[in-house]
Amino acid sequence: MPLYEHVVIVRQDVSSAQVESLASNFADVVKEHGGKVEKTEHWGLRSLAYRIKKNRKGHYVLLNLDAPPAALQELERTERLNEDILRYMTIRVDALEEAPSIMMRNRSDRDDSPRERSNDTDRRPPPKAERAESENAEKEKEKEA
Repeated sequence: MPLYEHVVIVRQDVSSAQVESLASNFADVVKEHGGKVEKTEHWGLRSLAYRIKKNRKGHYVLLNLDAPPAALQELERTERLNEDILRYMTIRVDALEEAPSIMMRNRSDRDDSPRERSNDTDRRPPPKAERAESENAEKEKEKEA
């Protein structure tokens, strides 16, 4: 079966316990249609980039799914009918991540990622005083030669 990452944003008015029950309801829908939920993560109440249906914040929930397309269609239909759901997004992936998602890792753990870091000190031009001194030193060397 195909593998999916499914993220749901729930209204800020809903309590954390209600968000967990919504996530379990969504898991039941997937299981009823022959799929299974590999992992569920509640990312907590986070600020939205822009207002969605008069909400500035939302509870984020990640579901890692191993389900047939029919189960996914039913899950999304259920979410469309629920007024507490602000947005949802499903992405098909090649493999599900076993470790906690990037949102759940500590800041220090994320900084150890293998991506290339830019070193701004190497790119900055030297301060004006140092440039002036180095230019003066070059002019004196030319005069001596």
